[in-house]
Amino acid sequence: MALSKKPTTGMKDILPREMQIRDYVMSVIKDTYGKFGFTQIETPCVENIANLTNKQGGDNEKLIFKILKRGEKLDVENAKTEEEVVDYGLRYDLTVPLVRFYSNNAANLPAPFKALQMGNVWRADRPQRGRYRQFMQCDIDILGEPSNLAEIELILATTTTITKLGFRDFQIRINDRQILKAMAAYAGFSEEDYDSVFITLDKMDKIGSEGVKAELLENGFAENVCDRYLELFAAVEKAEDGVTCLCDTLEGFLDSEVMDSFREIIRSVQASKADSFELVFDPTLVRGMSYYTGTIFEIAMPQFGGSCGGGGRYDRMVGKFTGKDVPACGFSIGFERIVMLLLESDFQVPTQPEKIAYLVEKGVSGEALSRVIAQAQAAREDGMQVLLVRMNKNKKFQKEQLEAEGYKDFVEFYKDPLKN
Repeated sequence: MALSKKPTTGMKDILPREMQIRDYVMSVIKDTYGKFGFTQIETPCVENIANLTNKQGGDNEKLIFKILKRGEKLDVENAKTEEEVVDYGLRYDLTVPLVRFYSNNAANLPAPFKALQMGNVWRADRPQRGRYRQFMQCDIDILGEPSNLAEIELILATTTTITKLGFRDFQIRINDRQILKAMAAYAGFSEEDYDSVFITLDKMDKIGSEGVKAELLENGFAENVCDRYLELFAAVEKAEDGVTCLCDTLEGFLDSEVMDSFREIIRSVQASKADSFELVFDPTLVRGMSYYTGTIFEIAMPQFGGSCGGGGRYDRMVGKFTGKDVPACGFSIGFERIVMLLLESDFQVPTQPEKIAYLVEKGVSGEALSRVIAQAQAAREDGMQVLLVRMNKNKKFQKEQLEAEGYKDFVEFYKDPLKN
């Protein structure tokens, strides 16, 4: 088999220009989230396959990179099912590893626990713009806080971070899984059909209300139920206050405390937020993960034309590991898409040290070379970024390449002292 110099499909090499931006974005994330009281943790990239396939990850469970058993444990010839040859898998998100981490270490963690986690995840997905098979995720989560203070803090921390990275005019779309269920119940759908209904509803922004209705009818739902359902969304769109509109309509189907808490989240964020973003109630927001139990949110950026992050409340996930539910809520930034947008906008990392290149002719050696090295070291101690390289024959092309990397000043050292 021939060797290949290209990376695996859906994965990529990261060049210095992008790496510089990635490092900057990570530093802003760490600094900003740290000011909100989040502390950084790290979990392994490999998880027990049972943890990854516990019907909490939605369609992502179909995209797991699975790891074969090793040595004597691997018996392919006699295996009848995949489960008999697989024991681990690469994590497809950071939430499952976080919940396992918390379940294992809760006794040694503060309550509530505010976690920051950054790391690569893997999904055997179809690659496209802004979507890879290996990509960095950046999550903040609050575990052990039952009140809506968790949602408020997560939204403010995330939007503060995105604003610091220079983005404006983005939206935080917000909804609640309990509102989604109440709307479905009001329309007349049975509870066992909710997941099917929500999968169709999630396509609203792509196929419109008529497309949603057509698909619901194709799935065998009664037309009067579909009409009653879609009339709810039309009423919210026309209403001056969509939350109040739904609150009045869904009386008897939705606990008033849910709507009061939801209103408080919106009111508190709007009272504290910067002008750089808009908080929007979107009753069509579903979020694909089946582990969400309450509030859900998503970042919509006009520059991308799609989601650049999201999250929500998942109060029953820790209980899968420990037998005792713990309130939990998280928000994930679309790290790769943010980096991509910064690259496309020719973003320049601020507060970079002065970059200077020392070009040393091939014949410079011995004591003369020692003096050049000492000069470079002194400049570095003064805060400059100094690149020390041998001078190429095509010096003009070499400088052009270095200028593309951000080097604006050049000092040339020659064997002939008269040229220096």
